[in-house]
Order: sequence, then structure tokens, then C-alpha cells
Amino acid sequence: MQVTIAGAHGQIARQLTIFLRSTGHHVRGLVRSEDQFADIESDGGEPVLLDLENSTPEEFDEALDGSDVVVFAAGAGPNSGPERKNTLDRDGAIKTVESAARVGADRFVIVSSMGADDPPQDGETFSVYLRAKAAADEAVRSADIPAVIVRPGKLTDGSATGAVELGESVERGEITRADVAAVLTEIIDSGNGDGRTIEIVGGSTPIEDAVGAL
Repeated sequence: MQVTIAGAHGQIARQLTIFLRSTGHHVRGLVRSEDQFADIESDGGEPVLLDLENSTPEEFDEALDGSDVVVFAAGAGPNSGPERKNTLDRDGAIKTVESAARVGADRFVIVSSMGADDPPQDGETFSVYLRAKAAADEAVRSADIPAVIVRPGKLTDGSATGAVELGESVERGEITRADVAAVLTEIIDSGNGDGRTIEIVGGSTPIEDAVGAL
């Protein structure tokens, strides 16, 4: 399949590209700077320049055209302020799913966050982030495209363990970025999970079994 990843230079996205290429998919990686092209190419992806915050709908459609699956894995990052949580984590995701629907992609997968189901209403940056994720998730649910919303727990570095706890609601916990990428890969490979919002943390269930049960 042709899989297009928005935010392809992020840590989860780069591992996802490697996993998808290993299972035979073609990966198009959307990045905001040509300086990131070499990294995407080294992961096995085809880099495409697209500014998720400032591009026009036509530019989005051109970048996503021909996609079977679109993955939104972009994020403003922990050092960004509240404004970019809205312009990228919220608005960038909304623009991407709307474009994916317009160009006729078969599926949309978004990396959200645990806590987005009931985000705090205060002015703390992380609260703004969770509200941005909640708004993006709602737009994904409303879009005219089959979609899966994946909400990981606290992200950590390290190798994939190959096992998770996955469900509509799970106890808060940590999960490696590599395991998140592995879950996304299995969702794409299996075709499971459409219409579902799932939470994932580290656990003891093999990823193939956890996703297979969706």
C-alpha cells in the first residue's frame, strides 16, 4: 500500500517508516524542511515537502494524492507553546484528515494521547495540548473516511517489547515509541480498528494479538 505519514521526521514516525518498509509498503513522508529529506530517505521513505500549519488545501491534496492510508503523527513537541498546540496538533490534523477524505484515501490513522477524552480546562500548556488532541480526534471521527484513533500513554525511548495493553480504556502507564510504531504498523497491515478509539500502554499481550482482537 501507499502510506503517507504527516510529521514523518518525528521519532514514532521514523520508526513507523522503517517498520512499514520492512513489510513491503511504500511510504511517503511529509516534512516541513528539505533539511529533513536525507533522514526520511535513510529510513526508506520518499520525502515530500509540506508545511502542515501553512499549506493550502490544494497543496495538501497534492501531497496526499494516491494514498491508501494516511497517518497523522505530527506534533509541536514538548518545548512548544500553547499556540502551536492549536496550529499543528489540532489544525494540522484537521487539515490532514479533510484532505485524506477529499483525495479518496481508504483509511486514516492518528496518534493522539491518553487524557484527550476528558482534557483539563485550565491554561497550562499540557492542558491546551490535550484539548487540541481532543478537537483533532473529534474532527477525525466526523470526517468521511474510516479512521483509527490511537492514544498512547507516556512515551519513552527504548526498543520495542512487542507486547502492550490495548483497549478503549486502560490504566495510565508508559509505552516505548517503538511499540507505538509497531502497533500502528499492525493496524495498517491488519486493517483492524476502523471506527475505534484505543488507548495503549506497555503490557503483556503480543501486539499482533492485541490488534487482532479489535
